[in-house]
Amino acid sequence: MSGVRVQRRPSLWRQLDIASRYAWPAGCLIFGLFVIGLPLGLPGQAELRPAYAMACVFFWSLYRPSSLPAPIVALTGLLLDLLGISPLGLWAVLLLVLQGATLASRRRLVPQFFLLNWLVFCAFAASASALAWAIQSILGLGLLPALPAVAQAFAAAGLYPAIAAVFIRAHRGAAAAELA
Repeated sequence: MSGVRVQRRPSLWRQLDIASRYAWPAGCLIFGLFVIGLPLGLPGQAELRPAYAMACVFFWSLYRPSSLPAPIVALTGLLLDLLGISPLGLWAVLLLVLQGATLASRRRLVPQFFLLNWLVFCAFAASASALAWAIQSILGLGLLPALPAVAQAFAAAGLYPAIAAVFIRAHRGAAAAELA
């Protein structure tokens, strides 16, 4: 024989397993936004939605960029705008910018320690929150209070380690695409 290998087509269950592992990041992102959107009565709950979205986009763009494509990020941003009171398209653009910045710095960040990645995320989240505040102030034709933007940046910074801990376990375990 000439050494030609014939690969069999994966079974339906195997294909579903592979698809579910690749859909995990987008599913976590969208499901989390709906859960945070429930009327739970938490103080600062409105700031948690963009903070959670930024943490998800940063983490999955850093560690598994193929599982969170730009159209999903844009649709998630639109969902975030519809769930909140921000102008339609604002968070779609901001999350895409965050994803682009993460992908641009991915080569340098992946081999680094968690603390450096967290600090970079904090800088990205603060920039996105400040940009959202600035755009909303411009569209409102006046300076809005900056406290919600600051609270949002701090919420993102504080939320990221907990979210990253859960996502790291999933990334290395049940949601690991390479194990499918």
